[in-house]
Amino acid sequence: MNAVTERVRALRYAAARISLTPLLVRAGIFLTVLVGLVLAYPSEVLLGQPLLALVAVAVLPAVGPRRVWPTFAALVTVGGWLVATDGYGRPIALWRLLAVAAVLYLTHTLCALAAVLPYDAVVDPDLIVRWLARAGGVLLATFVLGVLLVEVGGLGGDTGHQAATVVGLLVAVAVAALLGWLLRRR
Repeated sequence: MNAVTERVRALRYAAARISLTPLLVRAGIFLTVLVGLVLAYPSEVLLGQPLLALVAVAVLPAVGPRRVWPTFAALVTVGGWLVATDGYGRPIALWRLLAVAAVLYLTHTLCALAAVLPYDAVVDPDLIVRWLARAGGVLLATFVLGVLLVEVGGLGGDTGHQAATVVGLLVAVAVAALLGWLLRRR
């Protein structure tokens, strides 16, 4: 009984110390996961009972961003995308693909931020703005490059798709080489 009382007391103490910024970051995690799930899953699934399970999936990374839950939520989102395209025959639309990818990235980066923010942290709003601006820049560059590669792939028929694949692989190798060089340079 004493251990339970101590846990309740510790929980009350922690709840009284929660500051607004870490709470808002975690709310952002919940919203981005939920938007990703809504974009990925077909409407037939969203209108049924699985909606409660999907809301629970959205809550988990917000509560435990340092644990396995962000990865679990991303896998459930990708699974929903596969169910919608293969199981329900939803055509693949570029806007939806880019939106799901953006939401997955935003979830990832917000979980990384929440993982280092204690619940009672006093955070300068500029930190959050810079963090989100950097994420926005990454998303913008990714969208521009992605649309350009899709357009290059669409112009040349099958060879265009092969060219886009080769260019994508070359960019991935170049980024990996750059990261490796930067790590060795330290």
